[in-house]
Amino acid sequence: SVPRGAVYGLVGPNGAGKTTTAMAIMGLLPSPPGKITDGEITFCGKSMIKISDKERRKILGEEISMIFQDPMTSLNPSMRVADQIMEMIRLHKKISKHEAYEMACQLLEMVGIKRERAKDYPHQFSGGMKQRVVIAIALACRPKLIIADEPTPGMDLALAKQAMQDFRTFADDGNGVLLITHDLELALEVADRIVVFYAGTTVEEAKVTDFADETLLRHPYTRALHEALPGRGFAALPGTQPYVKDLPSGCPFAPRCESAMKICLQKMPPYVELGDNHRAACWLCVQEQMKAAEKNNEKTEAGSHE
Repeated sequence: SVPRGAVYGLVGPNGAGKTTTAMAIMGLLPSPPGKITDGEITFCGKSMIKISDKERRKILGEEISMIFQDPMTSLNPSMRVADQIMEMIRLHKKISKHEAYEMACQLLEMVGIKRERAKDYPHQFSGGMKQRVVIAIALACRPKLIIADEPTPGMDLALAKQAMQDFRTFADDGNGVLLITHDLELALEVADRIVVFYAGTTVEEAKVTDFADETLLRHPYTRALHEALPGRGFAALPGTQPYVKDLPSGCPFAPRCESAMKICLQKMPPYVELGDNHRAACWLCVQEQMKAAEKNNEKTEAGSHE
C-alpha cells in the first residue's frame, strides 16, 4: 500500500516477481501466460481489475505512469524525443502543439537534457539519456503514482542520484512512488519504506530507518541483503532462489537458510507484526513471539501469587 507523499522501495533478487507485480498493476501482464488469479489491486478506491479497458486507459499515463527497465523498447526509434513526450501530454491534456512542445522541452531540461536535443531521435542518445527521456514521459502528466522499474540503468552515479532526487521531490509534492530495484543501497537513499520481495512474496516490510539498524531486521534474507551492502563485505548465500512456478511447500527461503527449522520446510510462515508498521514472514519471529508471550504469562502468574 503506497500512500501519497511517500517513496516505497520494492527490493529483491532478479526473478522474485517485482516486475510482474508492476505489470499486474498496470494491466500489462502478457496473456497467456500471465493472469491474476487472486487478490485485489486498488487505486484511489477503484479496482484496477474490475474497471473497463476504457477507464484503465484514462488512468494509465494520466494518473499512474510506469518507467520500464529497458529504454530501448520504451521509445519509438522513428519519432523525435520531443514528439514522444508531446504525444503523452496531448493524449491527456487539451493544449496546442506549441504549448505541448514547450512543456516537453521543460521536462527534458528537468531530467538534465538540453532543449536543443528535443528534435533528436532516440538512437542519437546514450542509454542513460534514453532512460531520462523515459522518465520525462512518465512525469509529463504529473500522475499521482509513478512505478519506476529499475529506472537508472546506463546512468552514471551522479545522474542516478539526481533521478532519485527527482522521485523524492515528486513524492514530497503529495504523490506516490513505487521504486522497484535490486539495489538496496539506492532504495535506502530515497525511500521512506522498504518492502523486501523473495520468490514472489513479501518477506519483510519496514520503515527505511529500521534498515539503518541491522539488529531490527528479522528475516534471514533481509539480513543477508543488508550484509551485502558496499563496505560491509560480502557473504554469498548457498543455493539459488526457487522458480516461482515450482515453489517449495514451506518458506521459499528455507533451503538456503542456515537457521531453518523443520517447520520452515513444511509450512509457509505467517506475517508477524513487529511493531511500528514493521512485519516479517518468518517462523523464527513466530517462535520469538511465543517465547515472549510465555515469559509475560509467567510474570503475570508470579504477580498474582504475590
